[in-house]
Amino acid sequence: MLKVTLKKSAIGYDKRQKATVKALGLGKIGSCAVHFESDCIKGMIRKVGHLVEVETLSDPVEVKQ
Repeated sequence: MLKVTLKKSAIGYDKRQKATVKALGLGKIGSCAVHFESDCIKGMIRKVGHLVEVETLSDPVEVKQ
């Protein structure tokens, strides 16, 4: 599991990078999202790596809705 946190605003960057941040489930600076580790998610993180911070979570996280 990967915890992705938005650390820098996407303002001033390419619209594709803004769309990638939104697709990761991030909105405001400081917002977090938890994703399963997959090739697709890793590619998205690589594209906006300069805007986000990534943590690897060892325990599975339950998402309450």
